Amino acid sequence: MGDWKENLIEDDAGIGRLLRDVKRVAFLGMKTEAQAGEPAFYVPRHVADHGAEIVPVPVHFPEVQEILGRKVYRKVADIPGPVDVVDVFRKPKDIPAHLPDLLAKRPRAVWFQLGIRNDEAAEALARAGIQVVQDHCLKVEWSKHRG
Repeated sequence: MGDWKENLIEDDAGIGRLLRDVKRVAFLGMKTEAQAGEPAFYVPRHVADHGAEIVPVPVHFPEVQEILGRKVYRKVADIPGPVDVVDVFRKPKDIPAHLPDLLAKRPRAVWFQLGIRNDEAAEALARAGIQVVQDHCLKVEWSKHRG
């Protein structure tokens, strides 16, 4: 792509195009069943219940080996095979520390969950050819575009 800004997806049509054929989503910062009432757990569960393979990448909970019956990975880059989207549940100030990991994996897109925006990190990802969505809830957009 000529202009890296084309990788910043900010409109409904762009989100719809991105989500249309997503098959595998990694969730960076995913919570466990013990935190079932938190978005970092129920958003991945919703996506799993509605047609995508999910890959848990919790930042905390070092003793946990599985979430929702799926193997846990400690780094996005350690996930075998391609990942369509990495949904990020991290505070904006914590995202830069994950950039090397995200850039090493090179998913098609990185999604900063509702309330999360880091323009510098988004630019770094977009310049690397990775699409970026910021400040949108994947559960809401998944329901809207995928049913």
